[in-house]
Amino acid sequence: MGRRFAGGLAGAVAALVVTSAVLPTTAAAAPAKAGRLDGWINHSLIVMKAKGIPGSYDGIHRTLMRESSGDPEAINLWDSNARAGIPSKGLMQVIDPTFSQYHVDGTSWDIYDPIANIVAACNYAAHRYGSIDNVFSAY
Repeated sequence: MGRRFAGGLAGAVAALVVTSAVLPTTAAAAPAKAGRLDGWINHSLIVMKAKGIPGSYDGIHRTLMRESSGDPEAINLWDSNARAGIPSKGLMQVIDPTFSQYHVDGTSWDIYDPIANIVAACNYAAHRYGSIDNVFSAY
């Protein structure tokens, strides 16, 4: 399955120019259907509640729509993180070191797994900003 570039067409073009050696060809994945997003968010909220991680449906939804347009396969290959070799990935656009540090036990170690990605991002946001609900721009 291909990875979808975050940042729209301009980001995809820049990513292909800058990182053609990393991903020689990619096929854009379709954004998730609303029902799938609802399921992923609600499942994540159950995990977060069990682990004491604050956050709301609205905060998660707002962030993942801004970051990936709801595409769990999104990857950003054009920003400063990508230029440093650590592109943002998944629904919440998390970089590998952040995912590793804020991974929540009981979730997958696959950064593209929607639940693992959401929960790790919310765990990070809780430590840095108090909650994903306090994040209104890139984080």
